[in-house]
Amino acid sequence: MSPELHFVLILVLRMAVAAAFVVSASIITERAGPVIGALVATLPVSAGPSYVFLAIDHDAAFIAQGALASLPVNAATIYMGLTYAVLAQRFSMWISAGSAIAVWLVLATIIRQFEWSLAAGLIVNAITFAICIPLLRPYRHVAKMPLIARRWYDIPLRAALVASLVGTVVTASGWVGPRVTGVMALFPIVFSSMMLILHPRIGGPATAAVLANSAWGLMGFGLGIAVLHVAVLQFGSPIGLCCALATCIVWNLVLWQIGRRKSAKRS
Repeated sequence: MSPELHFVLILVLRMAVAAAFVVSASIITERAGPVIGALVATLPVSAGPSYVFLAIDHDAAFIAQGALASLPVNAATIYMGLTYAVLAQRFSMWISAGSAIAVWLVLATIIRQFEWSLAAGLIVNAITFAICIPLLRPYRHVAKMPLIARRWYDIPLRAALVASLVGTVVTASGWVGPRVTGVMALFPIVFSSMMLILHPRIGGPATAAVLANSAWGLMGFGLGIAVLHVAVLQFGSPIGLCCALATCIVWNLVLWQIGRRKSAKRS
């Protein structure tokens, strides 16, 4: 087998694995309602596979530097969610989703211009969440979550989106370096696909509720990125990736348990 064919086959396999993760998470999100759906959507189902495949091709220092670049980009994602939640109450999918994605791209471009430390990335995330979580509160609930009738192109579209992201990140990582790779790895494929697919079917407010409920989950995702940066340098890429995933899962399980207790008290 030629090296070129081997590279293509491995790349296609990686893209397929990543697509399977995102499609599974998206289906769960649709069926579980806005709260549970938001917790699933904020697990590293898109960035996680990207970093796993990057760890196969690069050393721990590359992964740690990429995570450092990813950390402030997590703040851009929450601003994207806020933009969409506000606009989706009145405007079409194209205006709401297009504006939200444009906000992310502008912020990510600005973030890429700076050298970030772990402390600076954590501070940016803390300030962002302190601003955005109260602003998102009015959009977290809808009277009733509409039933979702899936269309034939939903799964292929999501699979194509995340496969393209993973393919781009893995292929370009060797020549763009860890900083740009870290930014690219955090492009919000899951949120973007939910906007494009759910908004026409269940409406802007219901879709916005899923994204608004994701704010606390994104906070845990940011902590997971910080843990990845530290743990990879201390213990190597495999353990570091496991620690980051465990951080996200434990955080979301705690949020789920807190939500259950609040619901029990109300009833």
